[in-house]
Amino acid sequence: MNPANSNAAGDAGQPAAAELSLTAATAAVVRELSDTGKLGPGKILVVGASTSEVAGVHIGTGGALEVAQQLLEGIVQVAEERGFDPVYQCCEHLNRSLVMERSLLEKLGLREVSAVPIPGAGGSMAAAAYRSMADPVLAETVEAHAGIDIGETLIGMHLRRVAVPFRPSLRYIGSARVNAAWSRPPLIGGERAVYRNPETSGSRSCD
Repeated sequence: MNPANSNAAGDAGQPAAAELSLTAATAAVVRELSDTGKLGPGKILVVGASTSEVAGVHIGTGGALEVAQQLLEGIVQVAEERGFDPVYQCCEHLNRSLVMERSLLEKLGLREVSAVPIPGAGGSMAAAAYRSMADPVLAETVEAHAGIDIGETLIGMHLRRVAVPFRPSLRYIGSARVNAAWSRPPLIGGERAVYRNPETSGSRSCD
């Protein structure tokens, strides 16, 4: 049985992934993650995607720009709604570098690397993203605030510490399993540390 057809949504009343287009399913997952991870202006979402897995074949064996374009449309739709910046992970042939707008790379002060992703070296998702941008460039690495992984391509190397796993209601897009995460700042201190503003100032002095 195709897992996409057997997957039921976690929330009652939500459609199963098989009932949605690839664009709509992708937008639903990204929107849900952006709500939980509080993604908005100034935040970065890293996207890893295997279009082969979405199409129901082994990763790296059946990539398709047509599939990538549908995923891209869903991601961009939510990014424009919420104001965050999506970046797209290339495959291991380009050392998992990231496609982004040059303006974002320069704003973040990231290290540029030189390549043009194509389906056979970089992956269809990265290639489609590169073609869609006004001034695309590849960055060696990034510390993203959240990430979505369509087809279990592994995106953890580009997430900020500390990553919090997120399980979207839709666990499949097409035939590809979806994982996601958002990040929070590390909690520092110890048993006396406070992580929310106290309502009173009666806490003990640290002197």
